[in-house]
Amino acid sequence: MASPRRGRIRKSRLAALLLVLLALSSAAFSLGLVTAIRSEIELLDPSKAGGDLDTVVYAAPKEGTNERRVLAILRGDESRVLVPSSEIAPIVKQAIVAVEDKRFYEHNGVDLRGIARAFWQDVRSQSVVEGGSTITQQYVKNAYSRNEQTIGRKVREAALAWQLTQRWSKDRILTAYLNTIYFGNGAYGVLQASRTYFGGKRASELTLPEAALLAGIPASPALYDPVQHPAAARARRTYVLEQLVEQGRITRADLRRAEKTALPKPEQIRLPGTRGPAPYFVNYVTDQLVAQYGAGRVFGGGLEVTTTIDLELQEEARDAIDSVLEPEGPAAALVAINPRTGGVKAMFGGTNFNRSQFNLATQAERQPGSSFKPIVLASAFRQGIGPATRLTSKPIEIDAGDRIWKVTNYEGSYLGEVDLARAMVSSDNAVYAQLTKIVG
Repeated sequence: MASPRRGRIRKSRLAALLLVLLALSSAAFSLGLVTAIRSEIELLDPSKAGGDLDTVVYAAPKEGTNERRVLAILRGDESRVLVPSSEIAPIVKQAIVAVEDKRFYEHNGVDLRGIARAFWQDVRSQSVVEGGSTITQQYVKNAYSRNEQTIGRKVREAALAWQLTQRWSKDRILTAYLNTIYFGNGAYGVLQASRTYFGGKRASELTLPEAALLAGIPASPALYDPVQHPAAARARRTYVLEQLVEQGRITRADLRRAEKTALPKPEQIRLPGTRGPAPYFVNYVTDQLVAQYGAGRVFGGGLEVTTTIDLELQEEARDAIDSVLEPEGPAAALVAINPRTGGVKAMFGGTNFNRSQFNLATQAERQPGSSFKPIVLASAFRQGIGPATRLTSKPIEIDAGDRIWKVTNYEGSYLGEVDLARAMVSSDNAVYAQLTKIVG
């Protein structure tokens, strides 16, 4: 019979053996990971990256066919131009570091302090309010997004970021990052962003307010779009300027002067490349794709995107507006939507996309006005209310729940008791406000 002491010795030896095997396995795994990662460092160099695949955006097939009709082709090399560090204004580098990774020059690619701070902020707010990724990690993520690295992605990104910091200078990493991030409105990389937003400027010519505006966009290109959301873009620019003051890069007087600078106007923005027969719609779709998949996959990831746009209806939409309005104005917008599926069948956002990319259909946020009256009338017909139904045309007040809606007619003209048909011809606000209340 074995003594208790011998049993304890055997267990200790077994535990020690398991620990040794675990250590060897961990070492082998780590060595393999490091070796694999080292071989991938060269792939991160944007100047050596190859094999980009075009993303193709298709219109809906022609009715009765399966024909795939190309609406647009999105290419990374069309909207991104690489520039050396010497051709990027220093204030641009300072601004992007200030807002994206203020400890960029101190950490080794992975900022443990930043991760801890972000975690604490998220816990305090009980939601995700701050990211812990460094500029190096973001660059690695963007560079690999088109390769769809998903297994152990976070660990791999952190390991690659650390290795990259050992091999590349901070300036090289920052330059690569600025050359490959998305600035919205089709601008991929800092040079294209400079050209797009500031009238063809070189990246070396950017001023403080321009650099601050650009530095604020990559965190959320759709939200901080200076065309679609100027108030948010301006607030974000101020935040970047505040960070620059906090880090001693500029003075408070510099901030005040920069805040007075106007944002680029919609007509000043020049999108790269072309957008085919439905440019405003393609631009709208591109923004949606970037928000969901990231710029790396959209510009060079080989996506095939089938949309609901009907090219025949798109042409009819343009003809309908051109037949009524003069080229010099006023402007108009049109969106045709399939009521059963919600699919956009046609979108007309402006008369001259090359002159202005501001989409009146999605960005102007104007109220529909009298164009909504036929929709109300159609709903009334569906409920059995005919065109001969009579209502009184007069100034009225309608309880809209949270407020009282005071309804008046244009130029104060009222028809008295009138049928719906005549009220439609006269575009009578009072009658159709009552009808809206009736049909719900």
